[in-house]
Amino acid sequence: MAKIAVMGYGTVGSGVVEILDRNRELITERAGEAITVKKILDLREFPGDPFEDLVVHDITDIVYDDEISIVVETMGGVDIATKFVSQCLEMGKSVITSNKAMVAANGSKLLELAREHDVRFIFEASVGGGIPIIRNLRSCLTADHIQKIFGILNGTTNYMLTKMYDDGAGYDEVLKEAQEKGFAEADPSADVEGWDACRKIAILSSIVTGKFVDFEDVHTEGITGITPEDMAYAKHMDRVIRLVGSSVIEEDKVHAMVAPMLFDKEHALAGVNMEFNAIFLTSDMLGDTMFYGQGAGKLPTASAVVSDVMEAVQFPHAVKRLVWSADKMPVADLGEEKRRFFARIHGDKALVTEMEKELGSLWVIKVEGLSGELGIVTGEVSEADFMMCRQKHPEIMSAIRLAD
Repeated sequence: MAKIAVMGYGTVGSGVVEILDRNRELITERAGEAITVKKILDLREFPGDPFEDLVVHDITDIVYDDEISIVVETMGGVDIATKFVSQCLEMGKSVITSNKAMVAANGSKLLELAREHDVRFIFEASVGGGIPIIRNLRSCLTADHIQKIFGILNGTTNYMLTKMYDDGAGYDEVLKEAQEKGFAEADPSADVEGWDACRKIAILSSIVTGKFVDFEDVHTEGITGITPEDMAYAKHMDRVIRLVGSSVIEEDKVHAMVAPMLFDKEHALAGVNMEFNAIFLTSDMLGDTMFYGQGAGKLPTASAVVSDVMEAVQFPHAVKRLVWSADKMPVADLGEEKRRFFARIHGDKALVTEMEKELGSLWVIKVEGLSGELGIVTGEVSEADFMMCRQKHPEIMSAIRLAD
C-alpha cells in the first residue's frame, strides 16, 4: 500500500482526496497497489469533514513520516511551497503538484533535486487542468522538434469571454458568476491579468527548449480591458475573442506572449468555449496536434494530480528524459514581430487618414448603436510601429491583435 500526504486542503487538494476515495477500487487496480491518504496539511480545521482526523498543521509531521512515500502539493504560492516541496524531495519522497506558480519559478531546480534523491517531481496538473499536455511532451513527442505552442490556457478567462460574447454581459457581471461557479478565485487577478496563462506558456516553453524560460520576460496582457463594445465589433467581424498564450521556438530564443486575440469563427480555437482549454502543438514530424479538455474546476485538475500519483506509485524512481536546465532561454523582443490589429477609436475619417500615414491602409468598421467611435483593422504592421501610433493618438481606446 502506498501512503501519501496532501499539502493544502482547498479546491484541488480536497478534490484529490475525493477522487482517491470514490474511485478507490479502479485506482488500486490500475496503479497496481492501494493508495491511501495518511495525512493532510492545512492551517485550518475542518469540523464535520469526513477526513478531518487526517489534518495536521506542521510540515514535519509529513517530512519525517517514513511511511509517506508521495506528497501532493496543492497549497499554491511560491516561497513556502518550494521550501516544503524541497524538504520532501530531500527526504526521499516523490512530489506531485498542480502549482504552476512554483513550477514556473523553480521547476528546473526541483527536478534536479528530485534526480539527486532518485524520486519523482511531476507537475502535469500545472498546465491545462485535466489535459495531458506535459505527459505527451515528455513521452509521445520526444522525437519531434516542437516549433510552436499556441492555445487557450486558462479556463476562467475563457468562461468569462464566452459569457460576455454569448450573453452580452459586462466584465464585472461574468466575473461574479465565474466566482460563484468556482471557476474564479476570490482574488481573480492571476487569471484575469493573464499571469496564470503566462506561467503556463513559460512552463511549456521550458519543457520544449530544455532551458528556463522566465515568465517575467513574457509579454502579458489580460482581459480586464475587454468590453461589451469589443464584443459587438467582434460579432460584426464574425470573430470571437480568446485569451491565448503562444510560443514560437527558435534555436536561440523563443517568441512568447499572452494576450487577447480575435479569431475567425472557422478557426478551431473559436469553438473552444466556457471553461475548456485547447492547446495546439506544431512539430517538424507530426505537424499540428491539438489537445482539448477542461482547464478549470475542482475535479478535472484533481484528476490530473491523481494520475500523476499513480505514475509515481508505478515508477517511483527519477526519470532522466525530461531535460529542463537552469540555463536561461532568451525571449525575443516583441517589438520586432508583425501582425494585424483591431482598434476602437474616438474620431472620424480625418483621424483615420492621419493614422494611415503611419500604419498603411486601414479597414474601417462602423457598428450600429456605437456612436462617436469607429473600429479599424490594420494590415500587417510591427508591434513597435503600432505601439508608437497608439502612444501618439490618445483617441485609440483599445486594441486587440488578430490571430492568423
